[in-house]
Amino acid sequence: MEYIYSAMLLHKAGKEITENAVKAVLTAAGVSVDAARVKALVAALQGVDITEAIKKAAVAAPVAAVSTAAPEEKKKEEKKESKEDEKKAEESAAAGLGALFG
Repeated sequence: MEYIYSAMLLHKAGKEITENAVKAVLTAAGVSVDAARVKALVAALQGVDITEAIKKAAVAAPVAAVSTAAPEEKKKEEKKESKEDEKKAEESAAAGLGALFG
């Protein structure tokens, strides 16, 4: 995660995201630098419009938050329904037992 943060910091500062720049940021933060990960990060970001990627992520985040809120409400409703279903099942079981001993 710190590798991505270093790239975002460089981008925000208006600096070019190079291997040396990423290494310098990570070193300054006290992170033990893995050269292979730095190289992979820089290669993965080649040709990527970071500003546009951040905008897309910002738009997707509220949608994800809304979609995760709905299941919680459903769970509450399901719990209420399941308690009612349990009561009905217990009542019908009790009625069945009454018929056996009745």
